[in-house]
Amino acid sequence: MTRFLQAVIEGLGSGSYVALLAIGFVIIYKATRVVSFAQPALMVTGASFVIYFATERGWNFYVAAAVAVLLTAGVALAIERIALRPMVGEPAFVVAIITIGVDVTLRIFVNHYIGNDVRPVGDPWGLKRLEAGDIALQQRHLAMIIATAAVVAGLFAFFRYSRAGLAMRAAAADQEVALAHGVSVGKVFALSCAIAGALAALAGTFAGTQAGVDQGTWVVAFRAIPAIILGGLDSVGGAVIGGLVVGVVESLVGEYQSQYFSWLGNNFSIVSPYVVMLAVLLVRPYGLFGTPEIERV
Repeated sequence: MTRFLQAVIEGLGSGSYVALLAIGFVIIYKATRVVSFAQPALMVTGASFVIYFATERGWNFYVAAAVAVLLTAGVALAIERIALRPMVGEPAFVVAIITIGVDVTLRIFVNHYIGNDVRPVGDPWGLKRLEAGDIALQQRHLAMIIATAAVVAGLFAFFRYSRAGLAMRAAAADQEVALAHGVSVGKVFALSCAIAGALAALAGTFAGTQAGVDQGTWVVAFRAIPAIILGGLDSVGGAVIGGLVVGVVESLVGEYQSQYFSWLGNNFSIVSPYVVMLAVLLVRPYGLFGTPEIERV
């Protein structure tokens, strides 16, 4: 039981930053009906800002992370204004392709800064552990869980009680009706991208605490794909649950697979979330919490 609980807690920790990434994907999709493939580059950009301020400039890690989140939100806002805003009204497929171009372009600059070595983000946790009975918990996993819970609670309060959050919900439900009631859909698009960029930066920072940041770290962002499919592409709550499920499934499979299912080979834990995703899609094509699209014929 101790082994099982420790694996679950570690999975919740690593699944927390996957949930943050998934929320960013969902927020942009709900606002624009486009899956933004620029999120991986924004994730690495945020982590690179933390590296610069925390390890090169010697800033306090928490201050560096906060500044990185704000700067990455600004980068995402600039991308929306320069590359995406002129494409309003174009097919979603075209806009998605543009986000791929943005992702590649941004990563070229970021990878030039990172170089060929693994760069630490300068976090204060490292491999430090807390003992809870027989369970040894890594402090970074607890920090991920706490930070993600705080961010999710703040987002739900923002969407429910603030004017900007209500405007975003209205635009996500029906853009034409929102426009008729005076909601600036353009501002909603911009705010959605900025929030998603900030979440990507925070996720990139936490991903960097796992094994540092290198030119291949951006691939981590695609762990959010099974998370958003599991939870539903238009459900923020589903993204959170999907991200945590991905982390826990990977952790449990990594812990027990060699003992009980060795015939599956090495590193099957990386594939396991996609297997769960396919199983869910066979039963619920729109995800666990997604909204089915019904069209009259």
